[in-house]
Amino acid sequence: MALIVSLATIVSTFLGGLFAIRFKDRLHLILGFSAGAVIGVAFFDLLPESIDLATQTYDIKLVTVFITIGFVIFMFLDRFFSIHIHEKEEGCENKSHRGRLGAAALSIHSFLDGFGIGLAFKVSSAIGWIVAAAVLAHDFSDGINTVNMILKNKGGRSQAFRWLIIDALAPALGVISTLFFTIPEATLGLILAIFTGLFFYIGASDLIPESYHHHPTIWTTLMTIFGIGLLFIIIHFAV
Repeated sequence: MALIVSLATIVSTFLGGLFAIRFKDRLHLILGFSAGAVIGVAFFDLLPESIDLATQTYDIKLVTVFITIGFVIFMFLDRFFSIHIHEKEEGCENKSHRGRLGAAALSIHSFLDGFGIGLAFKVSSAIGWIVAAAVLAHDFSDGINTVNMILKNKGGRSQAFRWLIIDALAPALGVISTLFFTIPEATLGLILAIFTGLFFYIGASDLIPESYHHHPTIWTTLMTIFGIGLLFIIIHFAV
């Protein structure tokens, strides 16, 4: 059953990415929505889940430390691979590194989504379906976010499509991995806390500023708010 759900996550992620590629000309609006979706996932999905899992063994203060570590790690890698200089001086290669780094982080998150589905089904079918519903709800946004990470950082459609395939396959690989080993729930909670910090950085420090670039802020702001609100509604009703 978990494998069937993993196939559904592939389809959902893939459709989201194709949507982003098709409407590239409206990328600033999609970026605004993606920023809200990434922040929404961090606030309403990753953060509560990491606290629930990790605090079974660890103090909540440790969870906040791992969230900070995730934020700082991505900030360091972002600055290392792509130093922020004026656009006229910024090389395409640095931008490309940044796009691949963001897409890789999103793909690893998708892998953990699948990992969570597999573990949930090992507990019970009911819990498995609840987790699967939450994952499917935001996989469409994951596909959009992965494609946007590449396109906005000077990557071409072919590169975006390749990363979309990786991100779409990641949840299925996560589910399959649970057939061979398990990980303590508290440890998984700390891993999710790291990705909470990563997503806070991606959304607030990368996607939001980029969506405002050379475009009126009112529409991109509304799209960001819409992305946050939509993810809240989806995750709320999914779980």
